[in-house]
Amino acid sequence: MQRFITKRVLSSTNSLRSHRCFSQLAQKQTSSIHENDIHVPKLPPFDYSPPPYTGPSSEQILAKRKQYLSPSLFHFYSKPLNVVDGKMQYLFDENGRRYLDGFGGIATVCCGHSHPDVVDAVVKQLNRIQHSTVLYLNHAIADFAEALASKMPGNLKVVFFTNSGTEANELALMIARLYTGCQDIISLRNAYHGNAAGTMGATAQSIWKFNVIQSGVHHALNPDPYRGVFGSDGEMYAKDVQDIIDYGTSGHVAGFISEAIQGVGGIIEMAPDYLPAAYKSVKKAGGLCIADEVQVGFGRTGSHFWGFEAQGVVPDIVTMAKGIGNGIPLGAVVTTPEIAEVLTRRCYFNTFGGNPLCTAAGLAVLKVIEKENLQENALVVGSHLKKRLTELKDKYEIIGDVRGRGLMLGVELVTDRHRKTPAKAETLHIMDQMKDLGVLVGKGGFYGNVFRITPPLCFYQRRCRFPCGCDGLLDVKDVKSATVM
Repeated sequence: MQRFITKRVLSSTNSLRSHRCFSQLAQKQTSSIHENDIHVPKLPPFDYSPPPYTGPSSEQILAKRKQYLSPSLFHFYSKPLNVVDGKMQYLFDENGRRYLDGFGGIATVCCGHSHPDVVDAVVKQLNRIQHSTVLYLNHAIADFAEALASKMPGNLKVVFFTNSGTEANELALMIARLYTGCQDIISLRNAYHGNAAGTMGATAQSIWKFNVIQSGVHHALNPDPYRGVFGSDGEMYAKDVQDIIDYGTSGHVAGFISEAIQGVGGIIEMAPDYLPAAYKSVKKAGGLCIADEVQVGFGRTGSHFWGFEAQGVVPDIVTMAKGIGNGIPLGAVVTTPEIAEVLTRRCYFNTFGGNPLCTAAGLAVLKVIEKENLQENALVVGSHLKKRLTELKDKYEIIGDVRGRGLMLGVELVTDRHRKTPAKAETLHIMDQMKDLGVLVGKGGFYGNVFRITPPLCFYQRRCRFPCGCDGLLDVKDVKSATVM
């Protein structure tokens, strides 16, 4: 990524269209391309070529989406990418073009696309039994629950399986309310916890919130070191949690939910010492502390297996999804035996949560993370990548902030560093240019001006040299003359 953001991305629409020089076929990718003296490196060699694609074209798929799928669906890029194959850290389009996946299906693919160990575990389970019900016994769910509990600190030993992060967070919020007998939940501004009734209330970005009843949730100041009012003083932000308890509730709360690093919110790692102080206030008010590890968990930060560990706390409830299954629809809630008892007051049941196929995949994912030292790799490669990105920040004014940990990194673009004016158009445009170079990243943040870099954890250092070596991408002077979709 050293030169993601450099000299000449944004000149004019015509020049953009005429200078897209990459071949459509992976095997025809050239070792270097010079356009306006810009050197474009080649992706590293890779010993996999996808079989020929014979399915519908991008245009046909897009037409079907528009006709048969929800109009709420949107896509990246002015020309949508049709992904038809994936292997480890790479994706392939309908023409066999190879892309370096720097987004990982929104921080979901941790082991790598179609990792052979995960595929083998899924196929073996599929050949035996795909689904039964938790009303019968099957070793797959018990084996995975045991393995998952072994990765948790303290007395977090009881696992409830779900199908997604939204489901996991919904269940966690309900458990907190049942256990405490209180209704008030404290969340953070800029947070994203899901799009169902309860989690939409805990989410705190207007773009993700519909005008429906969302009661019983208070949103505290976000401990954002870059845009927050207290900079990196975590304890000052935590005082707002105590103020909410004192002035916005009866003095008792059900719980507090937070991400250690906000993903959808723009890869914002909370200020140091925030969680210990916030947890202290919440526990004093009788509430439970919930760690949302949906995006940040499973070794992605490198320094720790779980994001909350970086703050030196142990939550009462931990939720997870995404990386837990490497793309298989799977989520989980982990809590203590005492807290778990509240669900015995009525019948709690999830038809697909913990089915044999998904839990077999989840167990395989855990084994791969350990066998291939992916957490350590995330630390080493992520630290190297962050260092290179920080060097770019020192060189180019458009980069306002580089942040994150391990292989969960964010690059915020601004048109004015002093005012921190979001560079929205530039972000979209550069994403398109990066795709043309063969590098895929996501975007997020309240203003949509943050690159989200969350690749598979098998993203090795020799491979990250490619996105760090694309010199000559940005000259923001003429951005207003560029057409951005």
